[in-house]
Amino acid sequence: MKINRRKFINTSLVAGLGSVYTSCGSQNKIDGQGRAVEQRYRVLDEVLAQPVLKKELFPDPVIISSLELLRYNDRFLCRVRSADGAEGMSVSHSDMRTLYPIFKDCLQPFFLQKDARELDLILEKAFIYRLNFRYSGRALGIPLATIEFAILDMLGRIAGKSMGQLLGAIHHPEVTVYQATEYREKSVEESLELIKRDVAEYNAHAVKIKVGGLMFMTDDMYAKGPVGRTETIIPLIRKTFGDDMFLYADANGFYPVEEAIRVGRLLETYNYGFFEEPVHFDWYEETKKVADALDLPVAGGEQEYSLHGFRWLIANDGLSIVQPDTYYFGGMIRSLKVARMAEAMGKLCTPHMSGGGLGYLYMIHFVSALSNASAHHEFKGLRTHVQFECPTSTLQVEDGKIKVPTGPGLGIDFDPDFVAKHEPLT
Repeated sequence: MKINRRKFINTSLVAGLGSVYTSCGSQNKIDGQGRAVEQRYRVLDEVLAQPVLKKELFPDPVIISSLELLRYNDRFLCRVRSADGAEGMSVSHSDMRTLYPIFKDCLQPFFLQKDARELDLILEKAFIYRLNFRYSGRALGIPLATIEFAILDMLGRIAGKSMGQLLGAIHHPEVTVYQATEYREKSVEESLELIKRDVAEYNAHAVKIKVGGLMFMTDDMYAKGPVGRTETIIPLIRKTFGDDMFLYADANGFYPVEEAIRVGRLLETYNYGFFEEPVHFDWYEETKKVADALDLPVAGGEQEYSLHGFRWLIANDGLSIVQPDTYYFGGMIRSLKVARMAEAMGKLCTPHMSGGGLGYLYMIHFVSALSNASAHHEFKGLRTHVQFECPTSTLQVEDGKIKVPTGPGLGIDFDPDFVAKHEPLT
């Protein structure tokens, strides 16, 4: 079993000191740790104060004259137009079918007549408008991201820049992906066959598996997850795919601390790359306890909705890898603020990729601008109902990578007939 060096050194020092000295030394250590965290907070606050959108690309105001949500069979597009006739479009998340009233009533009126060059500030103020901060998480994040994506598409078309170029330098013209798999509720044998199928379909070089159960699986056989499944599948996946395959594991917040540590050590034994959401996402102190006990990097942030929450997790070493979801978290600008905070503390970012007709495309544009990107990024397949053409990329997985479109904005052209099927929501 690997020894956590930080824990080993602290234990050895305490064992060699007298009780009085230990008490004083412990207090000094606590005070020192507190000062160090406060200094980290100061650094992170400086990072958060930095603008993300490159306003200098736009010498003239870009006034938002119209913002529409278009609907067809419970699928949604967002279209934004400027006073000068520029246009941008985005594909919303599948959850918009239940969240569209928040789009219409809580966000749409706020964005009209705003100067899109001030998008950083607009996104902040959107939380205050009509007390929108009360709609935490996906409820506000998905409609907000849908609008932001459309505005970035419009601004990219105006400036002749890709979404990544609007937000930073292009560090990754190609994005290396890992195959995200599900199948937690299935037997080990069936799960293995499905994972092998997914890996073969996209010739994946990296795979993420599910361990434990979901947070709501708390009765009968799911009290500790499907019995014996985790202990069986962790070594089996390594044996099946060999030492050259990059492996990751996701618990989706299932475990209590002690069990998460036990499973984390098993993952360490078989050389997995990170342990995602070992405990409930909003159990910050418990997340840190798991991270402190393991050498294996702990990843998280898929469900996190607060910049301040990420700030705590980063400053206090609760996470080694941050995973904001660009839909859930309210767009690329807010997510990039999280990535920048992580970078300032020497940590990595690999965004969570949620549902949505073009979720993988927004993901790779975001990653293209990450200077602290992880080795692999979440990928769930290329299937989509959206009809479009991409002139600058095949958008296929080739040797484990997807080429990021270099065209303006999102870098695709929507099929006009496909768009015409959608009617504005009034």
